Amino acid sequence: MIKVLLADDQRLVRAGFRSILEDEDDITVVAEAGDGDEAVAACRATRPDVALLDIRMPGTDGLQAAGRITADPRLEGVKVVILTTFDLDDYIYGALRAGATGFLVKDTEPEELIHAVRVAHRGDALISPSVTRRLIAEFAGRVQAPEPGPRLRALTDREREVMRLVAAGLTNDEIATRLVLSPATAKTHVSRIMTKLDVRDRSQLVVLAYESGMVSPRWLNR
Repeated sequence: MIKVLLADDQRLVRAGFRSILEDEDDITVVAEAGDGDEAVAACRATRPDVALLDIRMPGTDGLQAAGRITADPRLEGVKVVILTTFDLDDYIYGALRAGATGFLVKDTEPEELIHAVRVAHRGDALISPSVTRRLIAEFAGRVQAPEPGPRLRALTDREREVMRLVAAGLTNDEIATRLVLSPATAKTHVSRIMTKLDVRDRSQLVVLAYESGMVSPRWLNR
């Protein structure tokens, strides 16, 4: 079973998400929270696999809660997905930098919510390529890219190629198809890259790819 925590200050939203998720045989909601402090405490108490956090909550918001959850070694296995209205939230990039696995628009279709929980649980993909493009176009230009550090220079040419595809939002299976590899080999490449760069998950790998200048938003205009 995939254990899920729901954090949103609107009870009706939580009830709707709970109803959708618990209709699935492999998902159960183990806790709910109305603000970020409650979400962090509930994570420590229940150790969910996936925490769905609304980015806008009173007091400690979802962004702050995400940072506290991902920084807690006791919660290393918790994948954080930020819930957002996107058009109104100008700190999505900060959420990814805080260690969130990805984000989900709150008016998403039920099947997309279910898919997002499963994807976050297996740590396979950050967000869809279309949303990645919009995210990078909106926010990556605000960050000044530093010089690539020694860890990036330690990557092989193949690993750099895989990292660029991860940054474009491709899943392991899609990377395998693009590079004519087996899915297991693609997954191994991604795992080795994350180990070499000492990043928590794919979301931080994507952020690092853009911040380091390894990839840039220029391809958006092609």
